[in-house]
Amino acid sequence: MFKFMKHLKITVTILLVFATIFTVAFADTSPGTQYVTFGHDLTKDQRDQILKDFNVSNINNTHVVEVTNQEEHKYLGDSLPANVIGSKAISSSLITFKAKGSGLSVTTHNITWVTDDMFKNALITAGVEDADIEVSAPYPVSGTAALTGIIKAFEDATGKPISDDIKKIANEEMVTTGQIGDKIGDKEKAVELLKRLKEEMSKQTGKLSDAELKSLIQNTANSLGITLTQDEISSLVSLLRKLQNANINWDKVKSGLDNLTTSFKDFVNKNPESKSIIKVILQFFQNIINKLLSML
Repeated sequence: MFKFMKHLKITVTILLVFATIFTVAFADTSPGTQYVTFGHDLTKDQRDQILKDFNVSNINNTHVVEVTNQEEHKYLGDSLPANVIGSKAISSSLITFKAKGSGLSVTTHNITWVTDDMFKNALITAGVEDADIEVSAPYPVSGTAALTGIIKAFEDATGKPISDDIKKIANEEMVTTGQIGDKIGDKEKAVELLKRLKEEMSKQTGKLSDAELKSLIQNTANSLGITLTQDEISSLVSLLRKLQNANINWDKVKSGLDNLTTSFKDFVNKNPESKSIIKVILQFFQNIINKLLSML
């Protein structure tokens, strides 16, 4: 009897271990699985409107995640002043998981500051992949709460926690992109800048020095026709340093970036005349440089 109980105990333990393994391995990310993330401060009517916008008729068939304003401050507090973050979490999202290798797509409604590509680029940094994402709000808002909600939903669905450091880095990247985009008047070009910087970071086999990071930033910005202030360069050096030191799966990030065609890059590819204009401008400046050199 004692041996029987002992074997039974061992068998139950093994089954529990396998159950845990399979719960994680087969987390609820099968194609078609949906998650709705709500800003905590939405009213009942506003939540109903959000669900209508997302064309979700039965909330019982959908996983639900909430984002609080406290979480916004936790992950954005190092990047934005408290008065800018505000006191309410409003922006919400619908995540529909897709087959592996499908990539990310993001569309927004009533989101005034965070663009589709800003969401995608930051989510790739956080390790989010293979999903169609809709971000919405009942009235125009910045959209900063949605990123935290999407990451929370991805953690819940996969059973794989994402470190607070990486969450903060993804939020800082989103904010830095938006601030540079506001300054140069082109957020999509700012997204392309961050995308190219991360692509270069993914190729590095060792850690770059501050001087090397500055050179990388300056050369990448120059290639896009972006003029950065010293403060902006310092901010980007700080961000890239955090990316270097974080436990980021760069193979996964590179794969995500390979599938990300930003609106800026798409515009250039679809408008051959824009390439000609850029070529003419570059040739103009080259002629000036050559003339100056010939006078030395």
